[in-house]
Amino acid sequence: MTLLITIFAAVISTVSWYCVRSDKKLGFLSLMYWGASLMWLVDAFVEYIGDGAGYFEPELSDIINDAFLGLSVVALGLVIWTIYLLIKDPDGKVKELLSKKK
Repeated sequence: MTLLITIFAAVISTVSWYCVRSDKKLGFLSLMYWGASLMWLVDAFVEYIGDGAGYFEPELSDIINDAFLGLSVVALGLVIWTIYLLIKDPDGKVKELLSKKK
């Protein structure tokens, strides 16, 4: 479930980046989600090697835990992306806001 959620986030961010080609800010977000998806894919392969066919018969509690983990990963990715944008300040809006005199 975690893999599916991060893949959906990666696809949505990639499509958004592709539709707004000049926006490099979304490229960083999509790369983060594709990296997370790759990590969860490797995790799924390793777990499948260990559990065999039992990997495809998870308990309901495992599915719910994986869903919460996937949503947490997506939320954390958005938080990291927001911090990245605030630090990088590609449009100069934060600098403009901080340099305004009252």
